[in-house]
Amino acid sequence: MSTNSSQKQTIGRVVSQEEWLAARKAHLKNEKALTRLRDLVAAERRALPWVKVEKEYVFDTPEGKKTLAQLFEGRSQLIVYHFMWRWDLGQGCASCSFFADHVDGANIHLANHDVTFVAISRGRLADLEAYRKRLGWRFKLVSSYGSDFNYDYHVSFTKEELARGRIYYNYATIEDEKYLSDELPGFSVFYKHGNGEVFHTYSSYARGGDLLLGAYNFLDLTPKGRNEREIMDWVRRNDEYEAQAAQSECHPHARTSAA
Repeated sequence: MSTNSSQKQTIGRVVSQEEWLAARKAHLKNEKALTRLRDLVAAERRALPWVKVEKEYVFDTPEGKKTLAQLFEGRSQLIVYHFMWRWDLGQGCASCSFFADHVDGANIHLANHDVTFVAISRGRLADLEAYRKRLGWRFKLVSSYGSDFNYDYHVSFTKEELARGRIYYNYATIEDEKYLSDELPGFSVFYKHGNGEVFHTYSSYARGGDLLLGAYNFLDLTPKGRNEREIMDWVRRNDEYEAQAAQSECHPHARTSAA
């Protein structure tokens, strides 16, 4: 794997074992407080009111057309990741792909605990399937192309909205140019009642997705942390790191820039 030239050298304060232990125990108090606060926030999330989904959405899947209710696959809970398709690049968003790499390990456990996971993108199904196979994913990636789904859940934006320089994202009106994209990431959660009714229970956007990024949680344990100038500036698709490393090794200044 290549070394990002923006990475910083880190030298911590070196102390005795006794001083380290005292500092670690002091930090443990904050870690425990964060755990309790996270439990409180999770309980508040579960207690949020629901909205009945009145519109019928239809998606293109490898098994044919399916409604939102059919995506549950017999389970009562559905997590949808709103996967950004980069029409300009003909492939998925690198950051969404980073998230997607975390799914398959957890998915077998979710499926056996009454939760179905599906990624939904506005890309065309054939493109999505080819991309999914390219990156080795097993979870379902289905297409909402031609549907209002992405727009209704505020992860896709019309040409008119972009022309006005104003979109509604993450529960606020956004005018910052760096967010003015035709698609942005997020995830939504739905519940299906025994009578077939579907309810929207939760959606989260922007850094709300950090909760599900295991690699970030690993990095947060290390001295250098996430070590990025801008969020995810170092992230590549899982088949691009090797190519980047090979390119760096061939570059005459690679060793100097990585030092």
